[in-house]
Amino acid sequence: MNPNANHPVSRRQWLQISSTAFGSLALAALASDVRAADRRSLSTKATHFAPRAKHVIFLFMDGGPSQVDLLDYKPELQKRHGENGRRENRQLMRSPWQFAQHGQSGQWFSQLLPHLSQEADRLCVIKSMQTDSSAHPLAIPLLHTGSFQFTRPSMGSWVVYGLGTENQNLPGFITVDPTRVYGGPSNYGSAFLPTAYQAVPISKKSLQQSTLDLTTRKDMPESVIAARQELTQTFNRSLLQREQAIHQVEGAIESLGLSIRMQQTMPEVMDLSRESKETLELYGVDDKHTDHFARQCLLARRCVESGVRFVQLSHKGWDHHTKIETLKDRCAEVDKPISALLIDLDRRGLLEDTLVFWTGEFGRQPEEEHQNDKPAGGRNHNADAFSIWMAGGGVRPGLSYGITDELGFEAVENKVHMRDLHATILHLLGLDHTKLT
Repeated sequence: MNPNANHPVSRRQWLQISSTAFGSLALAALASDVRAADRRSLSTKATHFAPRAKHVIFLFMDGGPSQVDLLDYKPELQKRHGENGRRENRQLMRSPWQFAQHGQSGQWFSQLLPHLSQEADRLCVIKSMQTDSSAHPLAIPLLHTGSFQFTRPSMGSWVVYGLGTENQNLPGFITVDPTRVYGGPSNYGSAFLPTAYQAVPISKKSLQQSTLDLTTRKDMPESVIAARQELTQTFNRSLLQREQAIHQVEGAIESLGLSIRMQQTMPEVMDLSRESKETLELYGVDDKHTDHFARQCLLARRCVESGVRFVQLSHKGWDHHTKIETLKDRCAEVDKPISALLIDLDRRGLLEDTLVFWTGEFGRQPEEEHQNDKPAGGRNHNADAFSIWMAGGGVRPGLSYGITDELGFEAVENKVHMRDLHATILHLLGLDHTKLT
Protein backbone atom coordinates (compact mmCIF):
# COMPACT_ATOMS: atom_id res chain seq x y z
CA MET A 1 0.00 0.00 0.00
CA ASN A 2 1.17 3.56 -0.66
CA PRO A 3 2.19 5.05 2.75
CA ASN A 4 1.33 8.51 1.41
CA ALA A 5 -2.25 7.62 0.53
CA ASN A 6 -3.54 8.01 4.11
CA HIS A 7 -4.83 4.41 4.28
CA PRO A 8 -6.05 3.35 7.74
CA VAL A 9 -4.12 0.05 7.43
CA SER A 10 -0.47 -0.01 6.36
CA ARG A 11 1.16 -2.74 4.31
CA ARG A 12 3.05 -3.96 7.37
CA GLN A 13 -0.14 -4.09 9.44
CA TRP A 14 -1.92 -6.00 6.70
CA LEU A 15 0.86 -8.58 6.57
CA GLN A 16 0.79 -8.90 10.33
CA ILE A 17 -2.91 -9.57 10.64
CA SER A 18 -2.93 -11.97 7.71
CA SER A 19 -0.02 -14.08 8.95
CA THR A 20 -0.52 -17.59 10.23
CA ALA A 21 0.64 -16.44 13.65
CA PHE A 22 -2.72 -14.71 13.93
CA GLY A 23 -4.14 -18.24 13.98
CA SER A 24 -7.33 -19.22 15.73
CA LEU A 25 -7.22 -16.07 17.87
CA ALA A 26 -8.17 -13.94 14.87
CA LEU A 27 -11.92 -14.21 15.21
CA ALA A 28 -11.84 -13.66 18.96
CA ALA A 29 -9.67 -10.60 18.55
CA LEU A 30 -11.93 -9.16 15.90
CA ALA A 31 -15.05 -9.90 17.88
CA SER A 32 -13.73 -7.99 20.88
CA ASP A 33 -12.40 -5.12 18.75
CA VAL A 34 -15.51 -4.33 16.70
CA ARG A 35 -16.07 -0.59 16.87
CA ALA A 36 -18.82 0.75 19.12
CA ALA A 37 -20.43 2.32 16.06
CA ASP A 38 -20.86 -1.13 14.54
CA ARG A 39 -23.27 -2.03 17.36
CA ARG A 40 -25.18 1.21 17.68
CA SER A 41 -28.44 0.10 16.04
CA LEU A 42 -28.61 -3.23 17.85
CA SER A 43 -28.07 -1.93 21.37
CA THR A 44 -30.93 -2.30 23.85
CA LYS A 45 -33.41 0.59 23.62
CA ALA A 46 -35.99 2.07 25.94
CA THR A 47 -39.64 1.15 25.43
CA HIS A 48 -42.54 3.62 25.23
CA PHE A 49 -44.08 2.10 28.36
CA ALA A 50 -43.52 -0.90 30.63
CA PRO A 51 -43.41 -4.09 28.52
CA ARG A 52 -45.11 -7.36 29.35
CA ALA A 53 -42.91 -9.35 26.98
CA LYS A 54 -39.25 -9.19 25.99
CA HIS A 55 -39.07 -11.88 23.31
CA VAL A 56 -41.33 -13.27 20.58
CA ILE A 57 -41.63 -16.74 19.05
CA PHE A 58 -43.78 -16.70 15.91
CA LEU A 59 -45.11 -20.10 14.77
CA PHE A 60 -46.16 -19.71 11.13
CA MET A 61 -48.36 -22.47 9.68
CA ASP A 62 -47.86 -21.87 5.98
CA GLY A 63 -51.01 -22.43 3.89
CA GLY A 64 -53.92 -21.54 6.17
CA PRO A 65 -55.00 -24.03 8.88
CA SER A 66 -58.67 -24.92 9.04
CA GLN A 67 -60.19 -23.29 12.09
CA VAL A 68 -63.39 -25.35 11.93
CA ASP A 69 -61.33 -28.52 12.18
CA LEU A 70 -58.99 -27.37 14.95
CA LEU A 71 -60.07 -24.57 17.30
CA ASP A 72 -63.50 -23.19 16.34
CA TYR A 73 -66.05 -25.88 17.15
CA LYS A 74 -69.23 -25.60 15.08
CA PRO A 75 -71.94 -28.07 16.16
CA GLU A 76 -74.36 -26.48 13.67
CA LEU A 77 -71.98 -27.35 10.86
CA GLN A 78 -71.98 -30.95 12.04
CA LYS A 79 -75.79 -31.00 11.90
CA ARG A 80 -76.11 -29.36 8.49
CA HIS A 81 -73.51 -31.41 6.68
CA GLY A 82 -74.38 -31.77 2.98
CA GLU A 83 -76.73 -28.77 2.84
CA ASN A 84 -76.14 -25.98 0.33
CA GLY A 85 -73.55 -23.44 1.39
CA ARG A 86 -73.17 -19.80 0.37
CA ARG A 87 -71.52 -20.45 -2.95
CA GLU A 88 -73.30 -22.07 -5.88
CA ASN A 89 -72.99 -25.85 -6.00
CA ARG A 90 -71.01 -25.95 -2.75
CA GLN A 91 -72.18 -28.07 0.16
CA LEU A 92 -71.42 -27.62 3.82
CA MET A 93 -68.83 -30.09 5.10
CA ARG A 94 -68.60 -31.11 8.75
CA SER A 95 -65.31 -31.78 10.46
CA PRO A 96 -64.26 -35.44 10.41
CA TRP A 97 -62.86 -35.08 13.95
CA GLN A 98 -64.37 -34.86 17.39
CA PHE A 99 -64.08 -31.76 19.59
CA ALA A 100 -63.90 -31.58 23.39
CA GLN A 101 -63.43 -28.93 26.06
CA HIS A 102 -60.17 -28.86 28.01
CA GLY A 103 -58.76 -27.27 31.14
CA GLN A 104 -60.51 -25.13 33.69
CA SER A 105 -61.07 -22.57 30.93
CA GLY A 106 -63.11 -25.05 28.89
CA GLN A 107 -61.35 -24.23 25.64
CA TRP A 108 -62.52 -26.28 22.65
CA PHE A 109 -59.92 -28.37 20.81
CA SER A 110 -60.09 -30.91 18.02
CA GLN A 111 -58.84 -34.41 18.72
CA LEU A 112 -56.03 -33.60 16.26
CA LEU A 113 -54.31 -31.57 19.00
CA PRO A 114 -54.01 -33.96 21.96
CA HIS A 115 -50.84 -32.39 23.36
CA LEU A 116 -51.67 -28.73 22.82
CA SER A 117 -55.13 -29.23 24.33
CA GLN A 118 -53.43 -30.12 27.62
CA GLU A 119 -52.03 -26.57 27.64
CA ALA A 120 -55.50 -25.03 27.19
CA ASP A 121 -55.25 -22.85 30.29
CA ARG A 122 -52.04 -21.25 29.00
CA LEU A 123 -53.60 -20.15 25.70
CA CYS A 124 -55.53 -17.10 24.57
CA VAL A 125 -57.46 -18.27 21.49
CA ILE A 126 -58.67 -15.57 19.09
CA LYS A 127 -61.45 -16.96 16.88
CA SER A 128 -62.43 -13.77 15.06
CA MET A 129 -59.33 -13.04 12.99
CA GLN A 130 -59.72 -11.40 9.58
CA THR A 131 -57.33 -10.29 6.86
CA ASP A 132 -57.53 -8.42 3.54
CA SER A 133 -57.03 -11.22 1.02
CA SER A 134 -57.70 -14.91 0.58
CA ALA A 135 -54.81 -15.28 -1.90
CA HIS A 136 -51.50 -16.64 -0.63
CA PRO A 137 -49.31 -14.12 -2.55
CA LEU A 138 -51.08 -11.24 -0.79
CA ALA A 139 -52.01 -12.68 2.59
CA ILE A 140 -48.55 -14.01 3.50
CA PRO A 141 -46.73 -10.66 3.01
CA LEU A 142 -49.56 -8.94 4.88
CA LEU A 143 -49.09 -11.27 7.83
CA HIS A 144 -45.33 -10.80 7.89
CA THR A 145 -45.01 -7.11 7.03
CA GLY A 146 -48.44 -5.49 7.36
CA SER A 147 -48.69 -4.75 3.63
CA PHE A 148 -48.94 -6.55 0.31
CA GLN A 149 -48.91 -3.42 -1.85
CA PHE A 150 -45.49 -2.12 -0.84
CA THR A 151 -42.24 -3.60 0.44
CA ARG A 152 -42.26 -2.96 4.17
CA PRO A 153 -40.03 -4.08 7.05
CA SER A 154 -41.08 -7.41 8.49
CA MET A 155 -42.57 -7.82 11.92
CA GLY A 156 -39.32 -9.07 13.44
CA SER A 157 -37.37 -6.19 11.91
CA TRP A 158 -39.67 -3.62 13.51
CA VAL A 159 -39.33 -5.36 16.88
CA VAL A 160 -35.53 -5.32 16.77
CA TYR A 161 -35.60 -1.72 15.49
CA GLY A 162 -37.73 -0.74 18.47
CA LEU A 163 -36.03 -2.78 21.19
CA GLY A 164 -32.53 -3.68 20.02
CA THR A 165 -31.10 -7.02 21.08
CA GLU A 166 -30.05 -8.42 24.45
CA ASN A 167 -27.04 -10.31 23.10
CA GLN A 168 -24.63 -8.40 20.86
CA ASN A 169 -23.09 -11.68 19.68
CA LEU A 170 -26.35 -13.04 18.27
CA PRO A 171 -28.86 -11.70 15.75
CA GLY A 172 -31.86 -9.89 17.11
CA PHE A 173 -34.06 -11.72 14.59
CA ILE A 174 -33.77 -15.34 13.41
CA THR A 175 -36.04 -17.18 10.95
CA VAL A 176 -35.91 -20.97 10.59
CA ASP A 177 -36.77 -22.73 7.32
CA PRO A 178 -38.68 -19.70 5.96
CA THR A 179 -41.01 -19.86 2.96
CA ARG A 180 -39.27 -19.18 -0.36
CA VAL A 181 -42.43 -18.14 -2.22
CA TYR A 182 -45.16 -15.53 -1.79
CA GLY A 183 -42.91 -12.75 -0.57
CA GLY A 184 -39.76 -14.80 -0.09
CA PRO A 185 -36.93 -12.95 1.72
CA SER A 186 -39.04 -9.80 2.08
CA ASN A 187 -41.10 -11.70 4.66
CA TYR A 188 -38.13 -11.49 7.00
CA GLY A 189 -36.35 -8.53 5.44
CA SER A 190 -35.79 -5.02 6.76
CA ALA A 191 -36.92 -3.09 3.62
CA PHE A 192 -36.00 0.59 4.17
CA LEU A 193 -34.60 -0.07 7.66
CA PRO A 194 -30.85 -0.82 7.92
CA THR A 195 -29.87 -4.37 6.99
CA ALA A 196 -28.82 -5.10 10.57
CA TYR A 197 -32.54 -5.45 11.39
CA GLN A 198 -33.29 -8.20 8.89
CA ALA A 199 -33.42 -11.83 9.99
CA VAL A 200 -30.62 -14.34 9.81
CA PRO A 201 -32.19 -17.33 8.01
CA ILE A 202 -31.40 -20.87 9.14
CA SER A 203 -32.04 -23.51 6.50
CA LYS A 204 -33.51 -26.95 7.01
CA LYS A 205 -30.07 -28.47 6.36
CA SER A 206 -28.36 -26.22 8.92
CA LEU A 207 -31.06 -27.05 11.44
CA GLN A 208 -30.60 -30.79 10.92
CA GLN A 209 -26.82 -30.55 11.24
CA SER A 210 -27.02 -28.07 14.14
CA THR A 211 -24.47 -25.83 12.40
CA LEU A 212 -24.56 -22.48 10.67
CA ASP A 213 -21.93 -21.91 7.99
CA LEU A 214 -20.91 -18.27 8.20
CA THR A 215 -17.92 -18.50 5.87
CA THR A 216 -17.83 -18.34 2.09
CA ARG A 217 -14.70 -20.48 1.67
CA LYS A 218 -14.37 -23.63 3.75
CA ASP A 219 -10.81 -24.18 2.48
CA MET A 220 -9.63 -20.74 3.67
CA PRO A 221 -7.72 -20.45 6.98
CA GLU A 222 -9.44 -18.57 9.78
CA SER A 223 -6.62 -16.04 9.81
CA VAL A 224 -7.26 -15.10 6.19
CA ILE A 225 -11.03 -14.96 6.66
CA ALA A 226 -10.62 -12.71 9.69
CA ALA A 227 -8.15 -10.45 7.88
CA ARG A 228 -10.48 -10.07 4.90
CA GLN A 229 -13.37 -9.20 7.18
CA GLU A 230 -11.36 -6.58 9.04
CA LEU A 231 -10.08 -5.08 5.79
CA THR A 232 -13.66 -4.87 4.49
CA GLN A 233 -14.74 -3.14 7.69
CA THR A 234 -11.85 -0.68 7.31
CA PHE A 235 -13.00 0.26 3.81
CA ASN A 236 -16.60 0.55 5.04
CA ARG A 237 -15.63 2.89 7.86
CA SER A 238 -13.50 4.97 5.53
CA LEU A 239 -16.46 5.35 3.16
CA LEU A 240 -18.76 6.27 6.05
CA GLN A 241 -16.36 9.01 7.15
CA ARG A 242 -16.41 10.52 3.67
CA GLU A 243 -20.17 10.09 3.15
CA GLN A 244 -21.79 10.78 6.50
CA ALA A 245 -25.02 9.04 7.61
CA ILE A 246 -25.34 6.57 4.74
CA HIS A 247 -27.69 3.89 6.07
CA GLN A 248 -26.48 1.30 3.58
CA VAL A 249 -22.89 1.66 4.74
CA GLU A 250 -23.84 1.64 8.41
CA GLY A 251 -25.94 -1.46 7.81
CA ALA A 252 -23.06 -3.21 6.05
CA ILE A 253 -20.70 -2.40 8.93
CA GLU A 254 -23.18 -3.64 11.55
CA SER A 255 -24.05 -6.81 9.61
CA LEU A 256 -20.45 -7.81 9.02
CA GLY A 257 -19.55 -7.02 12.62
CA LEU A 258 -22.41 -9.26 13.76
CA SER A 259 -21.32 -12.09 11.47
CA ILE A 260 -17.85 -11.95 13.02
CA ARG A 261 -19.23 -12.17 16.54
CA MET A 262 -21.73 -14.89 15.58
CA GLN A 263 -18.98 -17.27 14.49
CA GLN A 264 -18.15 -17.95 18.11
CA THR A 265 -21.58 -17.80 19.72
CA MET A 266 -24.11 -19.20 17.23
CA PRO A 267 -22.65 -22.73 16.99
CA GLU A 268 -23.12 -23.12 20.74
CA VAL A 269 -26.75 -22.04 20.56
CA MET A 270 -27.46 -24.44 17.69
CA ASP A 271 -25.81 -27.42 19.37
CA LEU A 272 -28.83 -29.42 20.55
CA SER A 273 -26.57 -32.20 21.87
CA ARG A 274 -26.17 -30.01 24.96
CA GLU A 275 -29.77 -30.82 25.89
CA SER A 276 -30.75 -33.67 28.18
CA LYS A 277 -32.30 -36.88 26.86
CA GLU A 278 -35.52 -35.99 28.68
CA THR A 279 -35.74 -32.63 26.91
CA LEU A 280 -35.04 -34.12 23.48
CA GLU A 281 -37.78 -36.71 24.04
CA LEU A 282 -40.19 -34.05 25.33
CA TYR A 283 -39.92 -32.15 22.03
CA GLY A 284 -39.87 -35.25 19.83
CA VAL A 285 -36.33 -34.87 18.45
CA ASP A 286 -35.30 -37.93 16.36
CA ASP A 287 -38.92 -39.06 16.01
CA LYS A 288 -39.61 -39.35 12.28
CA HIS A 289 -42.96 -37.57 12.57
CA THR A 290 -41.90 -34.65 14.76
CA ASP A 291 -38.12 -34.30 14.38
CA HIS A 292 -38.03 -31.32 11.98
CA PHE A 293 -40.37 -29.05 13.89
CA ALA A 294 -39.12 -30.35 17.24
CA ARG A 295 -35.65 -29.07 16.34
CA GLN A 296 -37.12 -25.72 15.36
CA CYS A 297 -39.00 -25.36 18.65
CA LEU A 298 -36.04 -26.43 20.77
CA LEU A 299 -33.77 -24.03 18.89
CA ALA A 300 -36.31 -21.24 19.48
CA ARG A 301 -36.15 -21.83 23.22
CA ARG A 302 -32.35 -21.84 23.15
CA CYS A 303 -32.36 -18.60 21.13
CA VAL A 304 -34.63 -16.61 23.45
CA GLU A 305 -32.75 -18.04 26.41
CA SER A 306 -29.58 -16.59 24.86
CA GLY A 307 -31.12 -13.17 24.22
CA VAL A 308 -32.49 -13.34 20.67
CA ARG A 309 -35.39 -10.92 20.45
CA PHE A 310 -37.59 -12.43 17.70
CA VAL A 311 -37.63 -16.02 16.43
CA GLN A 312 -39.83 -17.13 13.54
CA LEU A 313 -40.51 -20.81 12.82
CA SER A 314 -42.26 -22.05 9.70
CA HIS A 315 -44.13 -25.26 8.95
CA LYS A 316 -45.42 -25.92 5.45
CA GLY A 317 -48.28 -27.94 3.99
CA TRP A 318 -51.43 -26.41 5.53
CA ASP A 319 -53.18 -25.64 2.22
CA HIS A 320 -55.90 -28.31 2.13
CA HIS A 321 -58.01 -27.90 -1.01
CA THR A 322 -58.32 -31.66 -1.30
CA LYS A 323 -58.51 -34.44 1.26
CA ILE A 324 -58.91 -32.55 4.51
CA GLU A 325 -57.90 -35.82 6.18
CA THR A 326 -54.23 -34.95 5.53
CA LEU A 327 -54.61 -32.20 8.13
CA LYS A 328 -54.07 -35.03 10.60
CA ASP A 329 -50.48 -35.46 9.39
CA ARG A 330 -49.65 -31.75 9.68
CA CYS A 331 -50.99 -31.60 13.22
CA ALA A 332 -49.06 -34.72 14.23
CA GLU A 333 -45.85 -33.00 13.09
CA VAL A 334 -46.28 -29.88 15.24
CA ASP A 335 -48.61 -30.72 18.15
CA LYS A 336 -46.06 -32.36 20.45
CA PRO A 337 -43.16 -29.96 19.73
CA ILE A 338 -45.31 -26.87 20.30
CA SER A 339 -46.71 -28.24 23.55
CA ALA A 340 -43.16 -29.05 24.66
CA LEU A 341 -42.05 -25.52 23.83
CA LEU A 342 -44.68 -24.03 26.13
CA ILE A 343 -43.86 -26.49 28.93
CA ASP A 344 -40.12 -25.94 28.59
CA LEU A 345 -40.36 -22.15 28.48
CA ASP A 346 -42.56 -22.19 31.58
CA ARG A 347 -40.37 -24.47 33.67
CA ARG A 348 -37.33 -22.31 32.85
CA GLY A 349 -39.12 -19.11 33.81
CA LEU A 350 -39.10 -17.81 30.23
CA LEU A 351 -42.78 -17.98 29.27
CA GLU A 352 -43.71 -15.02 31.44
CA ASP A 353 -41.77 -12.61 29.21
CA THR A 354 -41.82 -14.60 25.95
CA LEU A 355 -44.82 -14.10 23.68
CA VAL A 356 -45.59 -17.22 21.62
CA PHE A 357 -48.16 -16.93 18.85
CA TRP A 358 -49.43 -19.46 16.30
CA THR A 359 -51.19 -18.54 13.06
CA GLY A 360 -51.53 -19.07 9.34
CA GLU A 361 -52.14 -16.38 6.76
CA PHE A 362 -55.93 -17.06 6.77
CA GLY A 363 -58.43 -19.84 7.51
CA ARG A 364 -60.71 -22.19 5.56
CA GLN A 365 -64.32 -22.28 4.43
CA PRO A 366 -66.91 -24.55 6.05
CA GLU A 367 -67.92 -25.71 2.56
CA GLU A 368 -66.39 -28.55 0.59
CA GLU A 369 -64.01 -27.45 -2.14
CA HIS A 370 -64.61 -28.55 -5.76
CA GLN A 371 -62.02 -29.27 -8.43
CA ASN A 372 -63.00 -29.92 -12.04
CA ASP A 373 -66.61 -29.47 -10.92
CA LYS A 374 -66.36 -32.41 -8.55
CA PRO A 375 -66.20 -32.49 -4.74
CA ALA A 376 -62.55 -32.68 -3.67
CA GLY A 377 -62.90 -33.33 0.04
CA GLY A 378 -61.02 -30.21 1.11
CA ARG A 379 -61.67 -26.57 1.98
CA ASN A 380 -61.01 -23.29 0.16
CA HIS A 381 -59.39 -20.16 1.64
CA ASN A 382 -61.22 -17.90 4.06
CA ALA A 383 -60.00 -14.37 4.88
CA ASP A 384 -63.15 -13.47 6.84
CA ALA A 385 -62.74 -15.93 9.71
CA PHE A 386 -59.83 -17.83 11.17
CA SER A 387 -58.40 -18.76 14.56
CA ILE A 388 -55.02 -18.11 16.13
CA TRP A 389 -53.64 -18.49 19.64
CA MET A 390 -51.16 -16.63 21.83
CA ALA A 391 -49.44 -17.63 25.07
CA GLY A 392 -47.11 -16.08 27.62
CA GLY A 393 -45.77 -12.55 27.39
CA GLY A 394 -48.64 -10.81 29.13
CA VAL A 395 -51.63 -12.27 27.26
CA ARG A 396 -54.62 -13.42 29.28
CA PRO A 397 -54.41 -17.23 29.62
CA GLY A 398 -57.50 -19.38 29.17
CA LEU A 399 -59.35 -16.69 27.21
CA SER A 400 -61.46 -17.39 24.12
CA TYR A 401 -61.90 -14.09 22.27
CA GLY A 402 -64.25 -13.30 19.39
CA ILE A 403 -67.06 -15.23 17.75
CA THR A 404 -67.76 -16.39 14.21
CA ASP A 405 -71.20 -17.17 12.79
CA GLU A 406 -72.77 -20.54 13.54
CA LEU A 407 -71.16 -22.18 10.51
CA GLY A 408 -67.77 -20.44 10.54
CA PHE A 409 -67.99 -18.30 7.41
CA GLU A 410 -67.07 -14.97 9.01
CA ALA A 411 -66.29 -13.22 12.27
CA VAL A 412 -69.32 -11.51 13.77
CA GLU A 413 -68.20 -10.34 17.22
CA ASN A 414 -64.97 -8.69 18.43
CA LYS A 415 -63.37 -8.82 15.00
CA VAL A 416 -59.56 -8.72 14.98
CA HIS A 417 -57.77 -7.61 11.82
CA MET A 418 -54.21 -8.70 11.09
CA ARG A 419 -53.02 -5.14 11.77
CA ASP A 420 -54.70 -5.28 15.18
CA LEU A 421 -52.63 -8.37 15.89
CA HIS A 422 -49.43 -6.53 14.91
CA ALA A 423 -50.32 -3.57 17.13
CA THR A 424 -51.12 -5.92 20.03
CA ILE A 425 -47.76 -7.69 19.72
CA LEU A 426 -45.92 -4.36 19.74
CA HIS A 427 -48.00 -3.18 22.72
CA LEU A 428 -47.05 -6.26 24.73
CA LEU A 429 -43.42 -5.45 23.98
CA GLY A 430 -43.88 -1.92 25.34
CA LEU A 431 -44.04 -0.24 21.95
CA ASP A 432 -46.65 2.21 20.67
CA HIS A 433 -46.94 1.35 16.97
CA THR A 434 -47.91 4.92 16.05
CA LYS A 435 -44.67 6.21 17.55
CA LEU A 436 -42.47 3.33 16.43
CA THR A 437 -43.06 3.81 12.71
